[in-house]
Amino acid sequence: MNRFQNPRHSRRDFLRLLSAGSAALAGGCVLGNLDRDGRIRNEGRPLGVALLGLGRYSTNQLAPALQQTKRCRLAGVVTGSPEKAEKWMQDFKLPKQNVYNYENFDRIADNPDIDIVYVVTPPALHPEFAIRAAKAGKHVISEKPMATSVADCDAMIAACRKAKVRLSVGYRLHFDPYHRELMRLQREQDFGAFTRMTGDRGFVMGSRAWRIDKKLAGGGPLMDLGIYIIQGACMAAGAAPIAVTAAEEPKTKPEMFNEVEERIRWTMEFPGGATCDAVTSFAHVSDKFRVEGPRGWIDFQERAFGYQVRKVVTSQGPLDYGPPINQQAAQMDDFADCIVTGRKTPVPGEMGRRDLGILTAIYEAARTGKRVVVD
Repeated sequence: MNRFQNPRHSRRDFLRLLSAGSAALAGGCVLGNLDRDGRIRNEGRPLGVALLGLGRYSTNQLAPALQQTKRCRLAGVVTGSPEKAEKWMQDFKLPKQNVYNYENFDRIADNPDIDIVYVVTPPALHPEFAIRAAKAGKHVISEKPMATSVADCDAMIAACRKAKVRLSVGYRLHFDPYHRELMRLQREQDFGAFTRMTGDRGFVMGSRAWRIDKKLAGGGPLMDLGIYIIQGACMAAGAAPIAVTAAEEPKTKPEMFNEVEERIRWTMEFPGGATCDAVTSFAHVSDKFRVEGPRGWIDFQERAFGYQVRKVVTSQGPLDYGPPINQQAAQMDDFADCIVTGRKTPVPGEMGRRDLGILTAIYEAARTGKRVVVD
């Protein structure tokens, strides 16, 4: 019986793999201290996470996820809003000394309750706070996209390396069983080497928001949504693209999208001849991704990159891993395990930098109308 006929067995295997290494949390010496390799000596306690930026993603996804984690916990917050600070203290029983604003944030260096700072601001602000967190001796998760330029990604990586702390990017889909199956199919080539990919992700932007403020977001739907298709395509190809072509489509709301694109199409070329044709948009609703090889295909037909992936079909039948896991909880638990055990994170800052290089090349291709080689 193959994995497509027995998907629940695959889910059990997947959950077992996520739990592997938990025994390593039992070792260590002094609370909150780093050894010379940047690993935390934690005496088995869950690592403390501070969420920096208390917008919708922190409120609706990360905070609930931290109630389900086993290797880390919500230990503090950083916000510019006194009202939010007070509410989070009450809702999550946070001690006042673990609640910071953006001015006194650097004092977090003296707080042994907090081991990880998760930066959840608009992308242009990620570098400042990631670097400040690193200088304070805290491990860092940067939400995606990692920044708005490759140079800023380099600065974040260098700061974390100098401080001997870990840097990860919030690529939650690496811990989703359906996307892990996509990576397995690429690695083991059940369907042969994937040669053709298509992706379509979009939603309708109803009013102005930071996502269409170029200074804060770095771009429009390509930055906000295209990063997912780039991730999926790199998973399927097992490599980064070598060149891109792109074209921005005419705007239906030019007064709203006066700083960024409203809709953009692009093609990525991969080593060996594989291609990915993609579109991202703030003018239509879609979330699909399909990958084809010489001996089969896998099609993410609904919520391809959503918090709860739905309806994934392959040429050998549908996939069903049972009730959805909490992707964010799995992501944060894995990072905590990496910190404690010294294992490398599968979603490091270098991956975020790679993706910023791809995004930059796509924008350049759209601007010039030429094929652009990815650095």
